[in-house]
Amino acid sequence: MNHLQVQGRWRLSAWRRTTSEGDVVYPLGEDASGLLVYTSSGRMMVQMTAAHRSLVATSDPLGGGVDERAAAYSTCLAYFGSYTVTDGKVIHNIEGSSFPNWSGTEQVRPYELSGDELVLRTPPSKTDGISVVNEISWIRH
Repeated sequence: MNHLQVQGRWRLSAWRRTTSEGDVVYPLGEDASGLLVYTSSGRMMVQMTAAHRSLVATSDPLGGGVDERAAAYSTCLAYFGSYTVTDGKVIHNIEGSSFPNWSGTEQVRPYELSGDELVLRTPPSKTDGISVVNEISWIRH
C-alpha cells in the first residue's frame, strides 16, 4: 500500500476489540461514528465517537461537571499528526490526542486494504494475561 491508496476520507464502519479468549467488544458501541483523513502531504486526523452521547450542561466546551466531562471523554477518541505507509503498516506520528498518553508517540497500525475498505489493527497488547487486538474498519467516504 502506498500513500495514494489510503489518501482521502474514510468513514468508520466498526471498532472491534477482540481478546485471546474470543470475546468481542465495541468500545464506542456498534453504532459509533468516525472520520479518518489522510492528506496528500502526509498529514492525518481521526475522530471516533459513540452514538447518543449525553449532553454537558454548559455552553463552554471546556466546562461542565467532572462526571459530565468524564462521560464525554470516555465516549470519544481523537488525534492528529503525520503518517507514513511502509512494510504492511500505517504509522501514525501523533502530535496531539484526546488520550494524552499518545501525544508525541508513534502508533503502528498493520493494515488490510480491499476495494473501498481499510482495516487497521493494533499490535496485540496484554492486560492481566489476556491479549487484546483492536480492529478498526473504515469505508472510503
